[in-house]
Amino acid sequence: MDLVEALDADGNVTCVVGAGGKKSTLYALAGRLERAIVTATVRIPPFDDHVAAVHVAKAPLSPVEEAREWPIGLVRARERSDRYRGYETETVDALAADVDDDVSVLVKADGARTRWFKAPGENEPQIPDSADIVVPIASARIVGEPLTDEHVHRPERVVELTGLEHGDRISAADVATVLASDRGGWADVPADATVVPLINMVDDADTERTAREIAAQLHEQRLISRVVLTSFLEDQPVVDVV
Repeated sequence: MDLVEALDADGNVTCVVGAGGKKSTLYALAGRLERAIVTATVRIPPFDDHVAAVHVAKAPLSPVEEAREWPIGLVRARERSDRYRGYETETVDALAADVDDDVSVLVKADGARTRWFKAPGENEPQIPDSADIVVPIASARIVGEPLTDEHVHRPERVVELTGLEHGDRISAADVATVLASDRGGWADVPADATVVPLINMVDDADTERTAREIAAQLHEQRLISRVVLTSFLEDQPVVDVV
């Protein structure tokens, strides 16, 4: 299955949260959609190489109306050389209401500092009310790793949700527990949005077995239609939808 179909991103507002593949997911979707906007409600590293152009604009609709090449990036400001600043959620809601129905809006809605796993902080995620699809992400490679800040963003939050102690090995069940929690992958999800968990870095037989175990645990904990397994080392990143 194609990534766009797996996540139902065509013509929708799709928000990615979690850790271990948010930016890869956004950029892969942007490259496969006919007309896509890549934006953020949090800080985002420069992504000029993944879009036709990045527009820095306090009023984001004008660049959309003038766009001739797609996908485009929209950010509120260039905060410093290594990151842009995203928009308030209300601005993304207004943008989503004004763009044509065939324009897909792709939103980075929290940060993870390149870690493989996370639980959100008190002010995270920043998901606009207009979100149609929310994609909580974790890396399959986190299973078996110790709960430290080397690979986990906000490990103290993971402790609160799982009962693990700092330094304990993370299991597939622990990953599923965080992704399925109302204080984890389901945090601040709008009532009408569809949640599609994604397990990334499914790059070999071992990580595929791990990802399937996480997915099975997720299906036990939440009534969900599917879990998407991906490897962005491949031209077609969807390994399976389970």
